Amino acid sequence: MDVNFKILGSSSSGNSSLLQVGDTRILIDAGLSARKLESLLAEQNVKTGELDAVFLTHEHNDHSAGIRGLSKLQQLPIFANRDTVQAVQAKLQRRANWKIFETGKSFEFKLFKIHPFSVPHDAYDPVGFYFQWGNGDLFDPPGSLAWVTDLGFVPNLVRERIRQAKILVVESNYCPKLLESDNKRPWSLKQRIRSRHGHLSNDSTFELLNSYKCPCWQEIFIMHLSKDCNDVNLVKKQFKQLNGQGHRFKTFVIDPNNAVPHQV
Repeated sequence: MDVNFKILGSSSSGNSSLLQVGDTRILIDAGLSARKLESLLAEQNVKTGELDAVFLTHEHNDHSAGIRGLSKLQQLPIFANRDTVQAVQAKLQRRANWKIFETGKSFEFKLFKIHPFSVPHDAYDPVGFYFQWGNGDLFDPPGSLAWVTDLGFVPNLVRERIRQAKILVVESNYCPKLLESDNKRPWSLKQRIRSRHGHLSNDSTFELLNSYKCPCWQEIFIMHLSKDCNDVNLVKKQFKQLNGQGHRFKTFVIDPNNAVPHQV
């Protein structure tokens, strides 16, 4: 079964990705305007009306802004937990086609089995997702993807989901030195970013990934880089040193300006 994964946006300006497995197409987060999403999806030969579902991690605008426009598609199910639904719906003029899940409780949608897990971030009830598909035979091999963005540290359950994934999407938000020297952000915001409910730094993400002895990864996508407090080339240079990079798995750093993947 064909699998296509494409990150459409990856920064504080908007995060979203398209996962296609066979004939099933889903968005993970929708942090870009519906018009922008429509344009980016068209580049993948997908119309918004052909989407099967949207899965939201949390209510922050850089992950949910597109729901305003996508809510016009009343046939399009939008999966989120109750707190996220309430926070996003309060900003909408029409009722979206919400499908509420319980954080920590697995459920199924079409060919996917979805495991939403809690992550530490300053939102109402933020989650990561672990998607599984495939029957395990030659014609339908097993696949999995973990989407782990927006978290200040990595609890043990999240560590296990990361280890299991064949496709891993994880944030590496900021370079500590660039954040410290940034003059656009007040001290209070810098403290929030660095906190246990903020974001992972380059060093934190590198140390996390390098701590695994036998991960299942085939591809790693490093995303959610800060435009001001990070640099694609810095991240590429650091993550090139990952144990297993280049022979056990491939690593891509997603440019925050245009979502272009740069192979390490």
